[in-house]
Amino acid sequence: MDGPEGGTKLFLVVEACEAAADRVSAAFTAGSVPSVLIVPPEGQQLNASNAGPLIKQVQSHGAAALLLDEFGLVQQLGADGAHLSHGKDLESRYREARQAVGRTGIVGFDAGNSRHDAMTIAEAGADYVAFGIPANVQNRIKARERRLDLIAWWAEIFEVPCVALDVETPELGAALAQAGADFIGVKIEAGAPPSDIARRIASFADAIQLAEAN
Repeated sequence: MDGPEGGTKLFLVVEACEAAADRVSAAFTAGSVPSVLIVPPEGQQLNASNAGPLIKQVQSHGAAALLLDEFGLVQQLGADGAHLSHGKDLESRYREARQAVGRTGIVGFDAGNSRHDAMTIAEAGADYVAFGIPANVQNRIKARERRLDLIAWWAEIFEVPCVALDVETPELGAALAQAGADFIGVKIEAGAPPSDIARRIASFADAIQLAEAN
């Protein structure tokens, strides 16, 4: 996944649950979205019935559809690649994912807050690295500062694109864009009305555009 031309772009994260297609459609009306990460509903796994239709819809908008961890389903369902969550055995997991999706497929990796893991997986050949904030982190202010520092460090030194995940507000997205993030990860909340999704995505797009103009 190449870094975006024309500035920082949005990287949507959507749960493959009921009415997800409507929320994704609303998001595409509100901003430029080149990539969508499809994650399973809580307590479930991705499969043909919940992820398949969403993949087709994302691709119909010209965006790349990525599956969380389920790299074995990428070719089966016609997705564009896989996003590996942070964890152990990253190099072996990357090799398995790369073999499953092929050389032309996308394999990205969530490095959490680890510089070492980010460099290791980028050197192995990952198409992008991501820095996020796990849901169980208590001190979120400190975690946001850490993520911002990681994005700035990565953007200054490395050519492999970076994604800032778990970005909660447009203001945080703007700061991360200024720090050098290639993509801003915005989660589409399950159950949110499509109209709210459209407003949320538009606010992120506007904030990023304004930040890059200054």
